[in-house]
Amino acid sequence: MSSSGSHSHRAVFITERPLVHQQLALKAAPDWLDINMLESPDRETIVAALDGADFMISERSGVIDAEMIRGAIGLELIQRLGTRSHDIDLPAAEQAGVAVCCRPLATSMAVAEHTMALVLSLVKRLRDGTEETASGHDWGDPALTDANNFVINWSQRQGITMLSGATVGIMGFGEIGTQLALRLRAFGSDVVYHNPNRLPESLEREQGIRYASFDGLLGESDVICMLVPSSDQTDGITGREFLAAMKPGSILVSTGASTTLDEDAVAAAYKSGHLAGVATDGYRWEPVRADNPLLELADDRRANVILTPHCALGNMVLGVEFRAGDYLNIVNFVEGRPLQDRIV
Repeated sequence: MSSSGSHSHRAVFITERPLVHQQLALKAAPDWLDINMLESPDRETIVAALDGADFMISERSGVIDAEMIRGAIGLELIQRLGTRSHDIDLPAAEQAGVAVCCRPLATSMAVAEHTMALVLSLVKRLRDGTEETASGHDWGDPALTDANNFVINWSQRQGITMLSGATVGIMGFGEIGTQLALRLRAFGSDVVYHNPNRLPESLEREQGIRYASFDGLLGESDVICMLVPSSDQTDGITGREFLAAMKPGSILVSTGASTTLDEDAVAAAYKSGHLAGVATDGYRWEPVRADNPLLELADDRRANVILTPHCALGNMVLGVEFRAGDYLNIVNFVEGRPLQDRIV
């Protein structure tokens, strides 16, 4: 990105994302911006880093309290990458004259949409419905339809349910989960979530969601959407114990980290009938290996199984140009242009 003047500016960039994302963000920064990238820092580290900083970029979540803001002499702008601002002390920022912007993330919205498509496809059993419609099976003599003559469910299909009134559990509630919950509520779903850090109850009420324990979410959800990130704790988390704790006849959708799905256990749970549907966008080996047990399930065109090739982001390319948007408001501020998505 081109320079906006000879004066150098300092920014503290706080993130929980792994190194590959940090490197892209650093490469995308303006050459006149000196960035201190901090991965999951403690509070004392953040406070020290803010000394003399002009800007703060906060990716994903992280408390930015009044004392932190008041102590950051010279801080001009807090840029949150995402829509959630409950953990930023907005009155303190306003009092200190610090602008706050929350930038909606196209990536989060894209993954939420893809997850929603998978959920709906499984609940409505669209894959096997297409197969039955095109199968050429003799369902009886066809008759021309009109307003009074038609044959509802002429193939006598079973297991088609509704999202309205269904309990949908979101395991891992970050920006994607926030976007997914918004879409699920529009369908009348009872949305529960589990996350290591619970949201304030006021925000839960505002968003129409409720918190559940890990085991509680597994036991009451008709559909579970896995959105957890990759870590040592989440590696292969959907194993036999996890699946056994899910309701019989429930549905599992995975659009979080590729490492979280125990593919052998999931395949076995579907074959046994314990799971009524399975969908995933990520795999332990990518591109998917030919011996992946989920592929065997998908070979049956009547199976309520949907596999997509890690394409929830569509045609988005997570490169340097894409991450340049992280700095748009900093460039706007330096060049005297209006800030986008400003909330303070």
